[in-house]
Amino acid sequence: MSKPLICLLASEGTTASVLYGLYDVLGNVGPDFEELLGGVFEDSMMDVRIVAVSTDPFVCLSGIPIQPQASIDDIERADVVIVCDMYTPVDQSPLGKYTPEIHWIKRMHARDALLCSVCSGATLLAEAGLLDGHEASSHWAYGNLFREYFPRVKMSPASILNLSAEHRRLVTAGGVTSWQDLALYLIERYCGLNQALNTARVYLLASHDDGQAPFSPMTCNSRHDDAIVRECQSWIEKHYSRPNPVSEMVERSGLKSRTFARRFRGATGYQPIDYVQGIRIEVAKKILESDTANVEEISSRVGYEDPASFRRVFKRKVGITPAVYRRKFSSIALRAR
Repeated sequence: MSKPLICLLASEGTTASVLYGLYDVLGNVGPDFEELLGGVFEDSMMDVRIVAVSTDPFVCLSGIPIQPQASIDDIERADVVIVCDMYTPVDQSPLGKYTPEIHWIKRMHARDALLCSVCSGATLLAEAGLLDGHEASSHWAYGNLFREYFPRVKMSPASILNLSAEHRRLVTAGGVTSWQDLALYLIERYCGLNQALNTARVYLLASHDDGQAPFSPMTCNSRHDDAIVRECQSWIEKHYSRPNPVSEMVERSGLKSRTFARRFRGATGYQPIDYVQGIRIEVAKKILESDTANVEEISSRVGYEDPASFRRVFKRKVGITPAVYRRKFSSIALRAR
């Protein structure tokens, strides 16, 4: 039985952690297990190659030299193409930066390859038009970029591994460490469940069950031309805990309620109440990370009289409860002290 050919598409915008993480884990399914788990494996169960526009060496985004094993012109067919992260600024157009790579992945897809992406690699699949009408994942920070440049793609900023377009041979993964979830998925698909479990045991890999939402801060867009909305944004940053902050913002604006809501959403992308809740939850997250205050106290400090309401809003926006969030992140803050 022939090994599946897995091509890792890389460029100068790729980080070494994604590229070599995938290369190490996928390229050693089998051999690394003999010593630790028993069994005999003569060779890796996958053929994994680093592919780029040419075989000329280059320095990746992490400052590490990369030597591609094949150029895109060398590969006529592949079982899987993984578009590694391809950095593009979140506030600039991604179009036209990776034209040769995009032509190649479209050709590979037409020849039945499974196309996968990690993090910003999804922008190449989107520019190729392959994600139009489909749900997709990328790093949460690229949400606004996708809305502006790829409006036909249904971004799912909270998901880690998006399989909704799997039937179209398209799989997208979220932020950079989601390559681990993608690797386990591919190993299970091509080598079987036992090999995926063995890989998880050997490399201490675990799925990101909570998704990206716990890691994603609220993005407060203040780079717009609406001075009234911008002043209200500045005001709410200091007065988020007041009892009726939306009503106060409307009053300060001098606008009618509907007009204010329309202008606020047009400038920021949020309804006023969602914006206020987002500000409050961001403050609460910081307290949970570094303070021992109980949830009832935190609820009151950020403007919620009813702790149950606070918990509901927190869970809806962050994806986990305040208590789980504290366990997840407070240990990092404690170690940093």
